[in-house]
Amino acid sequence: MSSRPFPISQQITIRRAVARDAKRLTRLVRDSGAYEGKYAAAVAGYRVGPDYIEAHRAFVAVGADEHGGRVLGFYSLILAPPELDLLFVADEVQGRGIGRLLVAHMQSEARAAGLDRLKVVSHLPAEDFYHRVGAVRTGTVFANPPAVPWDRPEFEFRIPSE
Repeated sequence: MSSRPFPISQQITIRRAVARDAKRLTRLVRDSGAYEGKYAAAVAGYRVGPDYIEAHRAFVAVGADEHGGRVLGFYSLILAPPELDLLFVADEVQGRGIGRLLVAHMQSEARAAGLDRLKVVSHLPAEDFYHRVGAVRTGTVFANPPAVPWDRPEFEFRIPSE
């Protein structure tokens, strides 16, 4: 597992999340425009705590230059069973390739861990994103009220060997 920064461009670096990132990651989740309206309750009390960061392979995309080192997005990879647990990009920087960079980094980490595939249960508004970054739809995770009162698409990333 790599804890060194993963340079993406001159403006964005992906690095391992640390405990002091917890509040920023929680804010990213709670402020996500994808969880407005009927979806708001799903993240209202959600917390990405230091304990979560320590227990999982969580990585953050950090901006340089005009973003001043701000956390622009993050993901969390669980190895057993293999799953992309969380992936969020700040609303104001979506569409700039940060999500795609996080997915590429995740695939590199998964490959290094010996994984050949992993699943992701998508939020409905993120379904098109997962299609665009190469995930294959494998099914549906049915609603589980009151926690999640809607069905969600399930995808699989196939991790090619280098």
